[in-house]
Amino acid sequence: MTAPFASTCLASALALSTSWAGAQTTELEPTVVRGNYNNAVGTSDAASQGVVTSKLIENRPTLRAAEVLEFVPGVIVTQHSGDGKANQYFLRGFNLDHGTDFATFVDGMPVNMPTHAHGHGYSDLNWLIPELVDRLSYRKGPYGAEEGDFASAGAARIRLFDTLPRGVASLTVGENQYRRALLAHSSALTTGTLLYALEAAQNDGPWDHPEKFHRLNGVLRYSLAEGNTKSSLTAMAYAAHWNASDQVPQGAVDSGLIGRFGTLDPTDQGRTKRFSLSYNLLHAMDDGDFKLSAYAIQSELKLVSNFTYFLDDQVNGDQFEQAERRKVMGLNTSRSWNTTLAGHDSTNTVGLQLRQDRIDPLGLYAAKDGQRLSTNDRQSTVRQTSVGLFAENATRWTPWFKSVAGVRADQLHVDVSQTTNISAGKKTTSIATPKLSLVFGPWDKTEYFVNHGQGFHSNDARGVVSAVDPAPALVRSKGFEVGVRSELIPGLQTSLALWQLKLDSELVFVGDAGVTEAMGASRRHGIEWNNHYVATPWLLFDLDLAASQARFTTTQGDAPNAGRHVPGSVNMVASAGASVSDLGPWFGHVQLRYFGPRALIEDNSQRSRSTLLAYARVGYKITKNLKLALDVFNLFDRQASDIDYYYESRVSPTADAVSQVHFHPVEPRTFRVTLNANF
Repeated sequence: MTAPFASTCLASALALSTSWAGAQTTELEPTVVRGNYNNAVGTSDAASQGVVTSKLIENRPTLRAAEVLEFVPGVIVTQHSGDGKANQYFLRGFNLDHGTDFATFVDGMPVNMPTHAHGHGYSDLNWLIPELVDRLSYRKGPYGAEEGDFASAGAARIRLFDTLPRGVASLTVGENQYRRALLAHSSALTTGTLLYALEAAQNDGPWDHPEKFHRLNGVLRYSLAEGNTKSSLTAMAYAAHWNASDQVPQGAVDSGLIGRFGTLDPTDQGRTKRFSLSYNLLHAMDDGDFKLSAYAIQSELKLVSNFTYFLDDQVNGDQFEQAERRKVMGLNTSRSWNTTLAGHDSTNTVGLQLRQDRIDPLGLYAAKDGQRLSTNDRQSTVRQTSVGLFAENATRWTPWFKSVAGVRADQLHVDVSQTTNISAGKKTTSIATPKLSLVFGPWDKTEYFVNHGQGFHSNDARGVVSAVDPAPALVRSKGFEVGVRSELIPGLQTSLALWQLKLDSELVFVGDAGVTEAMGASRRHGIEWNNHYVATPWLLFDLDLAASQARFTTTQGDAPNAGRHVPGSVNMVASAGASVSDLGPWFGHVQLRYFGPRALIEDNSQRSRSTLLAYARVGYKITKNLKLALDVFNLFDRQASDIDYYYESRVSPTADAVSQVHFHPVEPRTFRVTLNANF
């Protein structure tokens, strides 16, 4: 797919939206959402699909903005390099690194960044303001026709408020110089509503070398609802800088060379900026609806890291800088028709998705003391264009049987040029992926699901055009799932899912090294059990359990996987929580989060330890519009790891090279107090 063809598709879609906007209109009924979840029987096409509302999100304390994704059952959000860098994600037997194989969207804008300086699929959510989240919709597995690249393990779509229930002025203070201030409000204009939010935050963290993280964030949104049409225009701006707190060698801590929260290279650092403009339109018609989402994103990133210290260069050290400047433009549009098929109620949907990333420059550079050196540079310019078409039919054949069948056709075009010490070239690849979901019931407030589908993930464009061991541009995945959801017990929503996912290849481009790493094909399978119980109007319990196994099914000779285990894949995840709201003036929450030990190398001879953390919140409503909350993170002050790796490093120019565990510690018990005023 060439860029001119993408431009033609974009113009056609805009013309189509103008034509549909003039169609006969009907009045939209107002929608009122109550409760913490919208996961009732009859609301989804899979047992592993659901919706979380703002009511639950505001009740649960979060250490990092991206932890809103932990409302997706089975997702774990950690960090290996401080507050400013994209988080580390785990789901369904994947170490998702910074986002590969899990697609995330905010108001239609993609969060995953392909062919990224640090890692393909890089998903930085640090610019998200949790108080603006209206709802989070999620689905797992490659079963939805709307989901394309990066969505093999699943996808999450975050929707922001058009109108805030109330204005909010919030101030949070905590240990280690943590400060956060937020002002957000929405006001009715002569026509439409204007929402604004301003956020500023800083944090030194528990690190021996203070993180000095600073963040500025702003959102401005205009929304309009007229008759059967709703639209919004949103501008966002975000900037942050920090000293990195990367993983450290276990041996260096055990020997006393550094402390648990120390560093071997205090000049590691990061800076990032993000600006975006997005437009969303929903137009309802007598026979269906039309949706349009368009966006433009500009971002910059500079990461300076040193993971192996003096392993390769005993003179300057192994520090390196990853940097990029990126512009993204895209459009998603769909049209659905409510009709009949063989006399049965049916809905047909067709959609078009366009995206182009322009990355110039995209570089990997040798560095020392935080400054770029002039040697061993790998720099390129990348143009990456993706086009996706999808069609889906949902038919209710009987009161107890529904089918959802769909298909996607995707094409990716990459152009890598103006390179230094890296391969250049162009490549165009296409893939088609069918989807099928069957829903049976409900019987006795219980329904049953069978899901089967194919998905894919793309690979870094530099690896795709590499002259040595090129990676496939698009990698097919195949998923299968059976599940059940029930509300038979009053107040309890429970679901159970058995799933399997196969990947044709896990060939990946390693941004830290600038090379393609061969990992072979893989198979994952597992079980998930999710429970939400409303015990009383003021007390809610959650219990989510997930177990999985990930194995390679093919090898690339003797290396790199001498065994079958997929490094970093989590076998067991558990989350349990209790929320108290409106118990007189009191409210609160307690959350336990566990993720189990995992293989760190392919033969399973090196394993991580498990991590168990507890968060807690106790709050008091001083008046109707003023409340005070105390949040405690790592309640039991456990010494655990956010993440563990196993690789070779050299801690000083004269030391021996040693293969060992490198870990990023969880933060110790931390207190934060928030004063929140509504107006």
